[in-house]
Amino acid sequence: MPETAGDEKPTLLTLEDLKGLPPEEILKRLETSLQLGLTAEEASRRLERYGANEIPEREETFLHRMLRRFWGPIPWMIEAAAVLSAIVRRWEDLTIIVILLLMNAFIDLWQESKAMSALRVLKEKLARRALVLRDGAFREVDARELVPGDIVKLKIGDLVPADVVLLSGDYLQVDQSALTGESLPVDKKPSDIAYANSVVKAGEMLAVVVGTGLNTYFGRTVSLVARAEREQRSHFQQAVIQIGDYLIAITIVLAALILLAGLFQHQPILEITRFVLVLTVASIPVALPAVLTVTMAVGAVNLARKQAIVSRLAAIEELAGVNVLCADKTGTLTQNRMTIERLRAYEPFSSEELLLYAGLASREENRDPIEIPIFEELRRLKLAERLRAYHVRRFVPFDPVRKRTEALVERDDETLQVTKGAPQVIASLVNDPELERRVAQEVEELADQGFRVLAVAIRSAQRGDEAPYRFVGLISLYDPPRPDSKAMIEEIRKLGVDVKMITGDHVAIARTIAKLLGVGEKILDIREVREEGYREWLTVAETLARELYAELSPSASEEEAKRFARKVVQEVEKLLEEKRLGALKRHESEIVELIKEANGFAQVFPEDKYFIVDKLQRGGYIVGMTGDGVNDAPALRKADVGIAVAGATDAARAAASIVLLAPGLSVIVDGLREARKIFDRMKSYTIYRIAETIRVILFMSASILIFQFYPITAIMIIILALLNDIPILSIAYDNVKISERPVRWVMREVLTVSTVLGIAGVISSFLLFYLLQAVWQLPTGLIQSLIFLKLVVAGHWTIYNTRTYDRFFWHRPYPSWIFFGATFSTLVLGTLVGVYGWFLVPVMTPVGWPYALAVWGYTLAWFLFNDLVKVATYRFMKQRGLL
Repeated sequence: MPETAGDEKPTLLTLEDLKGLPPEEILKRLETSLQLGLTAEEASRRLERYGANEIPEREETFLHRMLRRFWGPIPWMIEAAAVLSAIVRRWEDLTIIVILLLMNAFIDLWQESKAMSALRVLKEKLARRALVLRDGAFREVDARELVPGDIVKLKIGDLVPADVVLLSGDYLQVDQSALTGESLPVDKKPSDIAYANSVVKAGEMLAVVVGTGLNTYFGRTVSLVARAEREQRSHFQQAVIQIGDYLIAITIVLAALILLAGLFQHQPILEITRFVLVLTVASIPVALPAVLTVTMAVGAVNLARKQAIVSRLAAIEELAGVNVLCADKTGTLTQNRMTIERLRAYEPFSSEELLLYAGLASREENRDPIEIPIFEELRRLKLAERLRAYHVRRFVPFDPVRKRTEALVERDDETLQVTKGAPQVIASLVNDPELERRVAQEVEELADQGFRVLAVAIRSAQRGDEAPYRFVGLISLYDPPRPDSKAMIEEIRKLGVDVKMITGDHVAIARTIAKLLGVGEKILDIREVREEGYREWLTVAETLARELYAELSPSASEEEAKRFARKVVQEVEKLLEEKRLGALKRHESEIVELIKEANGFAQVFPEDKYFIVDKLQRGGYIVGMTGDGVNDAPALRKADVGIAVAGATDAARAAASIVLLAPGLSVIVDGLREARKIFDRMKSYTIYRIAETIRVILFMSASILIFQFYPITAIMIIILALLNDIPILSIAYDNVKISERPVRWVMREVLTVSTVLGIAGVISSFLLFYLLQAVWQLPTGLIQSLIFLKLVVAGHWTIYNTRTYDRFFWHRPYPSWIFFGATFSTLVLGTLVGVYGWFLVPVMTPVGWPYALAVWGYTLAWFLFNDLVKVATYRFMKQRGLL
């Protein structure tokens, strides 16, 4: 690499500098070798010299993050209340409002920092890897460690890790649409350029790294190509935000009525405005974003401990509602650890030759699960040395369309073309119908035993491509089911999720594995489903044609036929809407029903996975899909929850919303449970928040409008909001019941239960207000203090009513220590504020311990009553079929 004097950063060779040069000259200028690559020491020096291969993220400064807490509708209302307090010289109120504002900002900032730290750790676990040649051997390293001059291997499913110049290999097909806007993949050849972050769709080539980090095409134009796509809100988030909007609307309407009533009663405009602002702030669910963020982040960290990395937080929520899981057989249900069970050589070839030719048509450094056992068997039989006698001139990697690999090899004066792949494909190359029949029969028998079969063929390349292929034999491979798969499938089904096995294997293999795992016996060839659909389309078309031509007489003249044809053209659009669309909808439902009833699908191509997900979603299902290949990316993106399994390609991991680091279904089971816990916590919080808003705002509004009495002061409202919002954040750590079926928002349930609890709270507050004012005739200041204490204590009891929203509060699971500690400590703090008037004297009358204990007893009695009302409400709704 070009050197510079002193401590100046060296000048990088750019793509323009190397454009058009032959590969040998490029390697020379980059001071590297196609055979050895860079040494580890040289790579380390270049990494220090040129920096990491990453685009530095522009992090928001601490000061900006802090100031952001004071900007927005809710902070504006609190700040307006503070300004109005200063104008009317209520300095005590001003002090506490400022403290509230700072505490809210600090708590929100602290929780965001925790979430950001957790997500940063998760992001590091998703770091991309690259296959690089160092010290003469290929090894996997983090893509951020690549430096100019590194020799990398690019293969199907990889994201190109840096700007590279392609050196050797037959071809590479690259999707660079995200960078250049080209709609179709581009074919590349040696000396061509491949840009960082493009996706390898087919082929395999060696390349040399030219640009890294900010010196890549992507890095230089990142501001142009990066699209600030807003993350799509999940069903769960949409429901929570709708509830928040609903509460805000109620609060604003009631606050407006209070403001109008105050003006009508000729109260000071500034004072009544300040009170209304404070009441609005206390009633609006200020903690909603923080509770949502913290709950999601805690769930993501819990899943990370179990080897599942969440790349999109909303996916945890979506996972709670998944009712169909389409699970890849290989690597998810099976061990993805192939072993050779049987070698079947066809005359005149031997088993050793069969294995040797299979090895020549494979690449060991690619670590393909199907090819690993071939090299293991070659080493066991001490045949690996014989591979080195051959020189591989050209290698064409496997792709899902050709379904085979191919290598052109030579030894001494012998040149061979070797291919291995799907038996039906390889047998067809031989052009011998009898052989094809024999191979098909043997493959069927092996498939019935659960074996996956590879076929190998060779031909002499001395005379060119016209030489006929010779069939070498069959290799039977077995991928045993994971020991825990059967139990995990049962667990998932106990959670109300239907599991469908998806595999590209032969139907017989799929049925054998499905039987072993207890998946079910109805395994369909995906072609059956699609052909069924095709037949339905034909039926619709034939029916439409018959209806159209029924009016035409058999004896019609040619002119009449032409005239009718024009009429058909004019009427076809109407008929499409009136008749054909109805028939197509019926057809759609039949296909969905067929897919729904199946236990799995065999001989599935990547596009078939997308088809399956799409049809299930059209049928109203929330679908989870597992995958690992580059061609699985569309289905993973399409699914409500895309899950990239262990060992997935970079492209699949980029498309998925959850990435598994450990194989098997156990992680998915953990994910389903964690997601449902989160849903339960958020549902509890939502019911609590609605009930509290109704309890406070309706009681305050009715008191002012009917009795012209302010039951608590503005400063008490602020303290009440603070004491209620702080402990509710701990709901992210509470113990909750795991639902036995997929969960969705039922707004009828949420609104009914929360409204009943809220109205019960209003009744209890008015009853206490009546006793204090009409019966015992206590002073106004003491009444306000007692009402404040009642609202604080009863609000904390409401949390315990709603955490077990569909059963009595004493049922398991019991509260976690974190949740109990947070709620109990603020309950005690609120009681002490009421007893001694801490921080509020002389604006608040201390109530003393006798009154405080009386309030505790009163609210505890109502807590038990509210719990009975809550359970009765649920039972009534279930009996009426409303749930």
